Amino acid sequence: MNRSDSAAAKLPEPERQDLAVQALAGAGTISALAAQHGVSRKFVYAQTDKARAALEEAFASAVPEDDVLFELPVSKRWLRQVMVALTLICRSSYRGVVEFMRDLLGVSTSVGNVHDVQQWAAQQAAALDREQDLSGIRVGLHNEIFQGSRPVLAGVDAESTYCYLLAAEAHRDGDTWGVHLLDAAQQGLAPEYTIADAGQGLRAGQKAVWGDTPRHGDVFHIQRQCEELANTLGNLARGARSRREKLQAKLNQHRSRGRAGGFATQLRRARRTETQAHQLACDIRTLTQWLSHDILALAGPQLATRQALFDFIVEELGVREAPDARRIRPVRIALQNQRDDLLAFAGVLDAKLATIAQAASVPGDLVRAACVLHRKPTTSPAYWQGWGRLRSQLGGQFHAVFAAVAQVMDHTPRSSSLVENLNSRLRNYFTLRRHLGPHYLDLLRFFLNHRRFMRSRRVERQGKSPCELMTGRDHPHWLTILGLGALQPQQA
Repeated sequence: MNRSDSAAAKLPEPERQDLAVQALAGAGTISALAAQHGVSRKFVYAQTDKARAALEEAFASAVPEDDVLFELPVSKRWLRQVMVALTLICRSSYRGVVEFMRDLLGVSTSVGNVHDVQQWAAQQAAALDREQDLSGIRVGLHNEIFQGSRPVLAGVDAESTYCYLLAAEAHRDGDTWGVHLLDAAQQGLAPEYTIADAGQGLRAGQKAVWGDTPRHGDVFHIQRQCEELANTLGNLARGARSRREKLQAKLNQHRSRGRAGGFATQLRRARRTETQAHQLACDIRTLTQWLSHDILALAGPQLATRQALFDFIVEELGVREAPDARRIRPVRIALQNQRDDLLAFAGVLDAKLATIAQAASVPGDLVRAACVLHRKPTTSPAYWQGWGRLRSQLGGQFHAVFAAVAQVMDHTPRSSSLVENLNSRLRNYFTLRRHLGPHYLDLLRFFLNHRRFMRSRRVERQGKSPCELMTGRDHPHWLTILGLGALQPQQA
């Protein structure tokens, strides 16, 4: 036995591991490491191979892909769970369900069978929807969404996002709305106020059922209407500039040839038109931005000030109406007719802020300043300067007042945009169905109300369903509530 073999045999296990790690890490050449430990290069390579094999084994999958991880007890009830879950969770078509069960489960079924299971589930869902107590809803959001040309009447709880109305109808008049709102009222729905757009049928239906219950205007739709007007006028101004530039180019071309002709007169008219269009677009853009940022924004002045500013906006729109009455007049009339409805949220906010000021025994203007401070981004120096001034003025009451103002603002809705959010979720299901029967919408409503949010910008909604948020009580999985049995236990 030579000397290197003897050194290798006597080398302790920790030092062998260290030698292999150094070789894998490239801490030195193989020759240098062998000389340092008094062993052969062959020995170093052998230890390196052992370490590499150990690493590969550690990071390899613990279970071969073909090994059985667990087994499922398959029953008829479980197969019905699969059929319903595929159509709602995975948004599968009926034929997709048939293909999935045939290819992955080895189970033969038909489109008719899938349809029957869905209809049974829809009937169960409709019965459960009718039994739900709606008395906890404080603010109702109403709107009309469309599948093709057919209106779908929708109602959503502003706080929990619970959908208490989803019905496809041939009409959207007052009688149709009244019938559905009366059904909801019999389940306990009696909101403090509702938020909706200016639809005449919706207004008439609510008045017939709830009488003088306040109906606030929806700022989402009017803001979008104003923004569309500003964008359209901006496009027209850019078009006028393009036409003027083309005339200018033609005039320069003909002038170089000594044939200016009538282009000079056309160019003067084009410049005048461009100036007028540009000025009108800028004025309307400024007015609509004031409306959105200073009047209809949640954080803003008190109601009386908003009303004065609102009237000013309407008056200025009227002054600028003549150049393009076809586009500006409908927006002005809509604003003029809906002023009190659109600003109703400001009255609610004023009352809440007054309550905070009275409870904390602080001046109301400081509470209003805390509200207005929310208009500024927290990354701006102006926000923190205002924050510091308020803290010095409110003293020990600052944090409690500021937190109370933030909470009040979070719970003062101004629009029915949650219905638009519902519409975006429903659209993925509507595309699979050319015709929306009442049973299908009942099942969709039940599913969306009892499916738990996996994520949300509002922390209190994460891991909760709209039904749990509305009632404050937990419930089993929605498949279990439908009568399809308990879920399979979670596998490790």
